[in-house]
Amino acid sequence: MPAQPPHSVTANQPRASGSPGACWEVFLVFLRLGLSSFGGPAAHLGYFRTEFVARRGWLSEAAYADLVAMCQFLPGPSSSQVGMAIGVLRAGYGGALAAWLGFTLPSALLLMGLALSVLQQAHWLSAEVVHGLKIVAVAIVAQAVWGMAGSLCRGLPRQVITLAAALAALLMSGALAQLAIIVTAALAGWLLLKSVPTARLDDLPATLSRRVGAACLLLFLGLLLGIPALAAWHPASWLQLTSIFYRVGSLVFGGGHVVLPLLQAELVPAGWLDKDVFLAGYGAAQAVPGPLFTLAAYLGVVMSSWPNGVAGGLLCLVAIFTPSFLLVIGLLPFWDSVRRNGPMQAALAGVNAAVVGLLLAALYQPVWTSAIHSLRDLLVALAALAALVYLRMPSWAVVLLVVLAVLLPGLAG
Repeated sequence: MPAQPPHSVTANQPRASGSPGACWEVFLVFLRLGLSSFGGPAAHLGYFRTEFVARRGWLSEAAYADLVAMCQFLPGPSSSQVGMAIGVLRAGYGGALAAWLGFTLPSALLLMGLALSVLQQAHWLSAEVVHGLKIVAVAIVAQAVWGMAGSLCRGLPRQVITLAAALAALLMSGALAQLAIIVTAALAGWLLLKSVPTARLDDLPATLSRRVGAACLLLFLGLLLGIPALAAWHPASWLQLTSIFYRVGSLVFGGGHVVLPLLQAELVPAGWLDKDVFLAGYGAAQAVPGPLFTLAAYLGVVMSSWPNGVAGGLLCLVAIFTPSFLLVIGLLPFWDSVRRNGPMQAALAGVNAAVVGLLLAALYQPVWTSAIHSLRDLLVALAALAALVYLRMPSWAVVLLVVLAVLLPGLAG
């Protein structure tokens, strides 16, 4: 019996996996999703299921669940990684790039346009607008903390890990501190959460090269260690930025919202950009479709020194997403074995609890302390949170309403 094709996952297969036509098909589908997928990672995964499981039949329910489980295990932007994995399975390794480009370009271009207007000191981006975007960030991060705590912090051991991580994050700063917290939480999960059951899961219906996977994982680790060493030896600004964004893309567990404390700790104290400009970009990122990690494109443009502008935006965007490419392609061939390991599941549970703690610390500093200065600010933030949680309004609509709320007194005057 002939061997099954490497990327065979369902009966609905591309004409030629890896061909330019298959990659173009993947790009166009993800471009449409990138233009319309509002609501954050959880909503993106819902859009993907509707498009690729229910509508197009590219994946079975079990295959899609397998990919989501794998990307929850990895650091980085989970919805983008699921898209990359779908691209690989549909159109070969080039399909991962096609999926990422289609899903990322719309939000990246919008945020780079916003950033260019910041550089030109556009009149519409007044202090009131910036303040409104910062208030939105309070509501968005509070919603993320509440939702993640409900699913990732059940039981006393997880809650202790969460609170300890939050306290440590408030007392320490920098990427090394964040890494130490994550590693400690993994160890605590391994020791304290051994009762986490090994899930009974279907086999991942994909056969990819373990040799290519191992090479990608080694390259991921080599860049994670090598770029900072090179930046320390030759302190060029473009190398410093590459090191920061690659490292952040390699260490962010828990999705796009957790990128906030890591990037803020790396960029603002070192003087790469102003805290208000940083938080304004984070708030604006809630109003565009696609992955929150495209905040990197905005930040690269508004840097206080070269590389900035369009070149800086592209550099930071590529640097923060490169780890995801290497990890998705690297882990896919080994995922079936890794996910069935009980101690690995326990360590991951500890990491997830610590992620909530990191986000809780970020909610206080810098998000809350930079945005809430009066009772009116607090009421607007609570109203925005209620709109997100109870009215289930899309985040982009909440952004617009809050900006209008802070502008109205000035317009009336």
